[in-house]
Amino acid sequence: MAAEGMDKASQLLENNSSAGDAVEALIKEVEAYPFYKSVGYGGLPNEEGVVQMDAAFMDGDTFAQGSVAAIENTLHAVSVARKLSQEHYNSFRVGEGATKYATLNGFEMTNMLTDRAKARWQKRLKEIEQEHLNPYDGHDTVGAITLAQSGSMAVATSTSGLFMKKQGRIGDSPLSGSGFYVDSEIGGAAATGLGEDIMKGCLSYEIVRRMGEGESPQEACDHAVYPFIRKLKKHYGKAGEFSLVAMNNKGEWGVATNVEFTFCVATNKEPRKILMANPGENDTTIIEPITQEWLDAYEKRIHEPIN
Repeated sequence: MAAEGMDKASQLLENNSSAGDAVEALIKEVEAYPFYKSVGYGGLPNEEGVVQMDAAFMDGDTFAQGSVAAIENTLHAVSVARKLSQEHYNSFRVGEGATKYATLNGFEMTNMLTDRAKARWQKRLKEIEQEHLNPYDGHDTVGAITLAQSGSMAVATSTSGLFMKKQGRIGDSPLSGSGFYVDSEIGGAAATGLGEDIMKGCLSYEIVRRMGEGESPQEACDHAVYPFIRKLKKHYGKAGEFSLVAMNNKGEWGVATNVEFTFCVATNKEPRKILMANPGENDTTIIEPITQEWLDAYEKRIHEPIN
């Protein structure tokens, strides 16, 4: 999902752009693509057929943060979040207040519910009524961490959230320390998965904290994510999907997940590549390149007609 955006961000960083500009450009590329059903334009709506988006931005140099939640009719929620990060007060806006802020500050406004997303919503309504299926299907945030040549870092997230969610539902993506966190002196992390369960732990902050104590990004991800999932299952009885990515201020990266999870990496030493992570044994993560067969199947799946 982030591959094309990462190409754009990589080019910006090569040209000495800021980490903030690069991460915003990356996320905007995903938000604008109508076939990604869990982010931005074409994102799947809530139970009332309304696309409500959550997004966040954080500057690793200053700790400035901006977030929006349940924002509507705004093409680039991440850009609104970044603009809000410049505000000391009122930097996290929700619902009508977030949408009004976007309108008054000249952000591009549009109907985010595409015909394709509407058709998928209508199909799910029929399935729920006729087959008594679980309404909640589909949640996948785009989260990205960037490191500029200057050493500055930034992180951002964006999502349309849980498909068929209740009006005003908010997940982990705009919540500092849960869905994202970055400190340019250490590194950053971002999360995707079932927000209601991810927000039960402050895993993005915990990963950054562990990197600050000397753990590699991969060690920090493994040591933060897997023990917490076990604890959540013990105390809460279950755990949804968890996937977290991290990068330190040296450009080293790590991932931990309890499901099959694809992600992208690009550095100044090697071009962008798409990898797949799966949970391994003894709190470890198995990371392998994706196959062309997998990529072809993915492209076919996201473009197939809605019947």
